[in-house]
Order: sequence, then C-alpha cells, then structure tokens
Amino acid sequence: MKFLIDDADIEAIKRIYEFYPIDGVTTNPSILAKSGKKPYEALKEIRDFIGLDAELHVQVVAGEAEGMLEDAYKIVEKLGKNTYIKIPSIPEGFKAIKALKAEKICVTATAIYTPMQAFIAGKCGADYAAPYVNRIDNMGMNGIEVAKKIHQIFLSNNFETKVLAASFKNSQQVLELCEHGIGAITASPDIIEGLVKNVAVTSAVEDFIADFEMLAGQGKTMSDSL
Repeated sequence: MKFLIDDADIEAIKRIYEFYPIDGVTTNPSILAKSGKKPYEALKEIRDFIGLDAELHVQVVAGEAEGMLEDAYKIVEKLGKNTYIKIPSIPEGFKAIKALKAEKICVTATAIYTPMQAFIAGKCGADYAAPYVNRIDNMGMNGIEVAKKIHQIFLSNNFETKVLAASFKNSQQVLELCEHGIGAITASPDIIEGLVKNVAVTSAVEDFIADFEMLAGQGKTMSDSL
C-alpha cells in the first residue's frame, strides 16, 4: 500500500519525509489555497523536493472536459510526467479521463462518494480512484466500507485502478484500510504523526534510557560506553 501526504505546506512535507516512508504528495485547490502561495509556486517547491520519481497529484479546476484537458496538459508540462491529474468523477470528468488515458497521462479520479462513481472511473481507465472517507461518514454512510467495496469492485472486474483513500479524521480509519490492503492512502501530516503517537511507547523509551543511564552514567549511550 502506498503512503502519501495530503498537504501543500512544504515545511510540513519535509518534516514528514524526514521520518516516514512516503511515496508522494496529493493536493487539491483547497489545500493549495491554504499554502498562501501561487499554485505553481507551491507545486514546483513540492516537486523539486520530492523529485521526479515520486507521485504528485494535482487537481484540475475547469468544469468542462475541454477545460480539464487544457489544465491537465499545463500541469504535466510544468510538473513532469509522473504527475497524476486529479479529475472529478462527474460526466465531464469521465470524458476527460478517457481522453487523458488515451494519451497515457496518469489520472486520479477524485471527489468519489459512491462505488458506482469509482466503477465508472475505473472503466474509463483511471489509475486511482479517491473516495473521501470522512466526508462519506459525514453524509451518514460508512466511508471505510465504501472504500473497501470499491477495492473489491476493482479486483472483481480485473481493473488496474487502485483505491487512493483520502479525507481521514483519525488513525483508526487508516489502520482499517491498511488491514484491507487497498492501493494507497493519503493523509494530512497530523494524521500521519498520530499513527504512532502513543504515551505508552514514549514512556517505555524513557524508562529504557533512564535504566541505561543508571548503569553507565547520565547522557551515556551505547556508542560511548565501555
């Protein structure tokens, strides 16, 4: 399962990359707006940092297929071929997905709330389909179960499309999808850091250090002890 950061704050991205095994970055227009920078300024900073081999997901803004294609071509021109074009899973979006895949451009179908949206996106050839887990929960449905159902639909129909689950509110949601083995998840830095934040773990590590210092002296470690 791939593991991506859902953010456009370059400092937050650098911090997460320093400690965690990250496969790339996802963005959307709302995330870019929060960065306070012009869109391509923020995106080029991210691409320069993560490199050309890492995945970068960038969303079109145009509402009709022709405009989506123009947006997509500009995004790929500016940010490289390993940039996944995020296309909303609506009729105009499906038209754009088919056209982009005919040109072998990477596509992530986004704004997915139902399994049928994902099925159609997969049938159009999208590389990823991105269900919004927490937003689905907020509509009174079960976002985790929807993501799992989409994963099974792709397997049952022999689609190459993978689930890229997004919009998480806690680490438990991420855990459930890890157990299910979906294609990828993307989460905000605070959710990623929360995956392993545990007072019991911190306490155990502190106890080990204290016990060793009683044996070898304060501030001593295995590298400077006889």
